[in-house]
Amino acid sequence: MANTYTWDCRTVDTYPSHTDDNSVTESDVVYNVHWRVTGSDGTNESTVIGTQTIETSDLSTFTAFADITHDDMIAWTKAAIGTERVSELEANLDTQLTELATPTSVTRTIAEAE
Repeated sequence: MANTYTWDCRTVDTYPSHTDDNSVTESDVVYNVHWRVTGSDGTNESTVIGTQTIETSDLSTFTAFADITHDDMIAWTKAAIGTERVSELEANLDTQLTELATPTSVTRTIAEAE
């Protein structure tokens, strides 16, 4: 079974009012996303979290906050992160999942002397 990745990009920071480089002003402009991506191999899960700024210098294709969907935020976040970095994040999760499934190291505690 191939690993699956679930992106959570629901928590965002917004400017209550923002004017772009073309003097367009909008309200509740998303400028930062707090993302979480969880990888799963069907048995184990591993999560990576981070933040990503969203470009706000051109609001010509602005979407009102009330109309933004979670799918929109995932797409915008991945686009801002970049394809290469998204692939690196998912590869990192693959490595973590492999380590969880077949550990190469285990932490143990030595018993106290009696």
